[in-house]
Amino acid sequence: MDQATLPSETEIGRVALTVADLPPTVDFYRDVVGLQVLDSDDDRTILGAGGQELLILNRRPDAPARGSAGTGLYHVAFRVPSRAALGDALKRIESEWTLSGASDHGVSEALYLSDPAGNGVEIYRDFPRASWQETPSGHVEMVTEPLDTQSVAAAATGEQSMPARSDIGHVHLEVSSVETARSFYANALGLRVRAAYDGAVFLAAGDYHHHIGANVWQGRSRPHAGQGLAWFEIRFPDEATLATTRKRLRQSGYAVSETDTGLTVRDGDDIELRLRA
Repeated sequence: MDQATLPSETEIGRVALTVADLPPTVDFYRDVVGLQVLDSDDDRTILGAGGQELLILNRRPDAPARGSAGTGLYHVAFRVPSRAALGDALKRIESEWTLSGASDHGVSEALYLSDPAGNGVEIYRDFPRASWQETPSGHVEMVTEPLDTQSVAAAATGEQSMPARSDIGHVHLEVSSVETARSFYANALGLRVRAAYDGAVFLAAGDYHHHIGANVWQGRSRPHAGQGLAWFEIRFPDEATLATTRKRLRQSGYAVSETDTGLTVRDGDDIELRLRA
């Protein structure tokens, strides 16, 4: 069994996307996903739930589109606290957008779609942890079965916004190498491998099913800089964890920069992470 270095209170913070056209993307995350606009100007919009910042959209009309070989975002996964909230999300998608997939993963129920810029989006709710199954090796057992969308829709209440306790549960990346991703996120950053499948690895702090997913399913091989994922944030429970992580990353050969709010580092595919306590 892989032992986590990071404490279980570690979580995903904000995610930032670069988009060429801001208004339709803002409309999507507000009206379909159900986030609230917290701050906005001509070049940036911050959205969240319950006053908590979750998503930053940066407008760059001259940013090149992500190429077919570019690594980066597979999807950003918004976690809601109940099946009723998931049902409300499904109703909004059915009314305003197009659902691209829906799955029962054994640990969660998930809806999949894409935003107007082509970024993948997941909206999901977890099953109680006591119901999660583990493999003999101590990994979490995740499956992909059809979701009973009729039952999910029946739980809807008609709410048009995500509840206050919603957050970003995980970020799933498209990387050039599963081994490179595992080396960074497990060995250097300190997450625990929770599951490994053909062409993918899922990692978490503590016993969560995953905070980070990484796959090579599309054969992407080049660092990406343009439209799509700009950076994402990992929040630690205290300054001591931040300091220990900084030391471990530097000992592993990664360049770590100090900022006013914490640290920045880039993984093996040049994807930017922001680390803070």
